[in-house]
Amino acid sequence: METIAIPLLLLVGSLLAVQAAANVQLSTAMASPVGASALQLAIGATLLLALTAVAGALTAFELLDRAEPWHLLGGLGSAVYITAGILLFPRLGALVAVGLFIAGQMLASLLLDGFGWLGLAREPVGVVAALGAAGVVLGAGLIVRAQAGGGALERAVRDRIAWIGLALLAGAVLPVQGAINARLRTDLDAPVAAGAFSFLVATAAMTLALAAYLTFAHAPRPQLGRARQIPWWGWLGGACGAVYVTSVFLLIPEIGAAPTVALTVAGQQLAAVLVDRYGLLRLARRPISRRRILGVAVLLTGVALITLS
Repeated sequence: METIAIPLLLLVGSLLAVQAAANVQLSTAMASPVGASALQLAIGATLLLALTAVAGALTAFELLDRAEPWHLLGGLGSAVYITAGILLFPRLGALVAVGLFIAGQMLASLLLDGFGWLGLAREPVGVVAALGAAGVVLGAGLIVRAQAGGGALERAVRDRIAWIGLALLAGAVLPVQGAINARLRTDLDAPVAAGAFSFLVATAAMTLALAAYLTFAHAPRPQLGRARQIPWWGWLGGACGAVYVTSVFLLIPEIGAAPTVALTVAGQQLAAVLVDRYGLLRLARRPISRRRILGVAVLLTGVALITLS
């Protein structure tokens, strides 16, 4: 594994926590989670298109008709993940939401590597990696249990089962998205163009979802006039997502899905601890109990085992 990949992916993973918090601010100001998702994705797509133009890679889009149809669908993962973050961070807290995202990410990445799905090189899951995956899932479970408060776990899970399921799904789509975008990168031979197209797909999907939401749910229109309420960092969600998506699909083919996700997971969890402990990014301040610290330690131990296996 390239040494530079370790600090890079830790930083990229921490950006996901910033992205989710930024999207919560935008969603609150606009009074529309779906509208906020569409806007942040559009910002990310615009940034990546600008980078594609600067790199002189716009002609790569002419090769899209040669790609397999499923290679074009990676952007749907961003739409699912961003919307899930907006919905889950205020309800579950940063640490619990990220812990569940992580469990979904790790399980999906191990399946991708173990079976060689979506064009990845098959990497049989050894004993150390399996122990690491178990540690990640156990750590996420301890974090959720600590948040629920011991004996209240069963009631909390029952009351929040749909949100927990959404968090696991949202985590699982990230390595799947990375693997699909890696195929698109090969098709286009232009990493930035592949990232830009992925975000364009995500933006189109969320725009359609917004139109359907406004039409069939009779929801109020997004309040763009309240943009002044948003802090400057509240506009960074799209940029954070663009950095994450591009970095992950570049590195998954090089070091494998599981190590890539494991390192971003570590960055996510460390950032989530700081967000909850100090109430950063305008999110609710939540105490970090010994049980939660234990859960984080177990989870990060599992991450280390997967990375070193």
